[in-house]
Amino acid sequence: MPAYESDDGIRGKVVAITGAGSGIGEATALLLAGRGAKVVLGARRAERLEALAGRIREAGGEAAWVRTDVRRRADLAALVDLARTRHGRLDVLVGNAGVGLISPFDDLRVEDWEEMIDVNVKGVLYGIAAALPVFRAQGSGHFVNTVSTAGLRVVPLQGVYAATKNAVRTLSEGLRQEAGAGLRVTMVSPGVTRTEFAEPMAPEMRARIAPGMEEIGLAPEAVARAVAFAVEQPAGVDVGDIVVRPTAQN
Repeated sequence: MPAYESDDGIRGKVVAITGAGSGIGEATALLLAGRGAKVVLGARRAERLEALAGRIREAGGEAAWVRTDVRRRADLAALVDLARTRHGRLDVLVGNAGVGLISPFDDLRVEDWEEMIDVNVKGVLYGIAAALPVFRAQGSGHFVNTVSTAGLRVVPLQGVYAATKNAVRTLSEGLRQEAGAGLRVTMVSPGVTRTEFAEPMAPEMRARIAPGMEEIGLAPEAVARAVAFAVEQPAGVDVGDIVVRPTAQN
């Protein structure tokens, strides 16, 4: 973990992150905390959050955490409330939690479809519902939503997953247009990234996807740097959409 350093665009900002227990969320938490942000971590696996917060504190950073299942609106409200209780405000909400249970339509994995809608779409909406009133009251705030290149180039097996990510793209753009001068909305679309993305998939799907992730996938830190770039901009600058993918990805 890098030594902490000063950065005027990030230092002191209060940043809540969903899906912070691993992958892109974990890398984002470490990078932003390392640049002086006060991070508030949310994910389903409490043991992961506790360990991550411990690493950040040991390196001299500030971290709080609360178990967060983005399928539950009350959990997103608790994450935002923790930020406000600890720090008096919330500057950035990184809506990063997501799941990609890809499969052919003919498999009729309807429960997997519902899970992707609940996590990828409703989870983002619940975050907006929790943070938007806070941002309005403050007169400032920043939503950073993790989307995906899957929505930019739809391929077999990923139809439902891509649909959920394109829904987030549409929600984010609509929110940006309504946000006004004080609020910012950023979409970060990662390509293939070396994370635990394939772990929840059916075994046959995992066997098809995992080798490619290892072969060409980005390190999660590459996506975290894109998030940091958006967050560190001056208040009047809104970075709307960042695509980050491996050079080897079509």
